Amino acid sequence: MKKIQTSKAPAAIGPYSQAVASGNLLFTSGQIPLCPASAEIVGSNIREQTEQVIKNLKAVLEAGGSDLTRVVKTVCFLADMQDFAAFNEVYAQYFTGNPARSTVAVRQLPRNALVEIEAVAENG
Repeated sequence: MKKIQTSKAPAAIGPYSQAVASGNLLFTSGQIPLCPASAEIVGSNIREQTEQVIKNLKAVLEAGGSDLTRVVKTVCFLADMQDFAAFNEVYAQYFTGNPARSTVAVRQLPRNALVEIEAVAENG
């Protein structure tokens, strides 16, 4: 097992890794819409926040030797299921391979983010 770390994505805000590689799979921790440099939330709506989350996720995947096209599964958390359609519009622009996915509404996300995404991807 290898821990993945990059300064191009926000540092972990708890006792966990940005991602872990095991065999030919890369497991990312959930990414929220934080600016990697300032650790501040980027965006005030679901579209802007989803763009930042995917940007952060892309950086972690690349640090682990993978990319968005190699994602096989995502788990998506929304603070408000009313944002589902707008979230899907942004998501579909990046995950063109249509990986398996679960999307759930949660009561609250860290830093009051509107969205969080974690992924499993092939690497190496």
